[in-house]
Amino acid sequence: MADEPISETQRDIPKFTELNDLVSEKIGGKVIFATDDWFATAENLLKVSETSFDPDAFTEYGKEMDGWETRRKRIPGHDWCIIQMGTPGIIHGVDIDTSFFTGNYTPAASLQVACIDKDLPKREGDRMGTAASADDFKAVEGLESAKWQEVVSFSKLQPGYKSSCHNYFPVTNRQKWTHLRLNMFPDGGIARLRVYGQAAPDWTKIQISQLIDLAAMLNGTFCVGYSNAHFGHPRNMIGPGRSSIMKDGWETARRLDRPAVLTVDENNVLQVPGSESAVFKMGCPGRITKIELDTAHFKGNYADSCYIEGCSVDGSPTEADWKMLLPKVKLSAHKQHYYCDEVSDIGVINHFRVTMAPDGGISRVRMLGEPDLK
Repeated sequence: MADEPISETQRDIPKFTELNDLVSEKIGGKVIFATDDWFATAENLLKVSETSFDPDAFTEYGKEMDGWETRRKRIPGHDWCIIQMGTPGIIHGVDIDTSFFTGNYTPAASLQVACIDKDLPKREGDRMGTAASADDFKAVEGLESAKWQEVVSFSKLQPGYKSSCHNYFPVTNRQKWTHLRLNMFPDGGIARLRVYGQAAPDWTKIQISQLIDLAAMLNGTFCVGYSNAHFGHPRNMIGPGRSSIMKDGWETARRLDRPAVLTVDENNVLQVPGSESAVFKMGCPGRITKIELDTAHFKGNYADSCYIEGCSVDGSPTEADWKMLLPKVKLSAHKQHYYCDEVSDIGVINHFRVTMAPDGGISRVRMLGEPDLK
């Protein structure tokens, strides 16, 4: 039997967790260095999937854990790792998740950041059961990471039980960063590191001679509100590439106000009273000329129809004058839908709203257009 959902008020989940994860392996986050990977490697910190646990799984090094777990230190110092973010970005908050690390979680942690204008090499090979070599330390010595800006100071963590595993820390510094140093004090385990914020691309380095996907999270777009996200968050729709699994998309609960017997209009669109919507703020304003709606992996649960509106507003889009960008279109299962002639020229916009009816799933939305860099 399923557990009854816990409200956000009960769980006290910060608003910043609605933003994009800037270190996820899905968008290119990678571990550059770690002092120790005895029980489980630091790469696990960046996994998209939720943490799993098998009580009977062991390796030759000890208990198998889905996270980063170092050996019990018997030498001076503490453990730390360096992570290159998947995209340069502005961090609003972090979640240091200790799921399933109960008697072996890290007692305390801190987070430092830097902006480095070069791509550092990813670690190679399986590091489980190893510690950093003298050559490994020398390779990152020049970064002087111990001196990086601290955005989360030394903070105690809670054990990895369901009620206490998420350790949330807001970040108030609104500079752009590219690299992180996660410090354990002194050792132990952390399951996942989620770094929530907004991508901050350098538009001077982006080729704008062709149409740009102005909805892409890598171009700074993020979700600012939605009506329902029961099975999948709307921010998934602006992720890179096509989705590889159904959960990597926006999927709502089934609406309970659907008619008992469904009917369609002349375009085979369901006639229903309700809908679900999600609003996004674009990383760069622009004029949209082409749109793609992808229902990949949504086969028996795709949205029946969809329309998209846009607006240009400095503050909250709540009272914005929304204009129809793409009128209601019929969708199909597990398919990429492309629209050009159907897209209206409504000028430069900086927000868009996706509305599906009556419910269901959409895996990706692409908004191709010309950025307004004024």
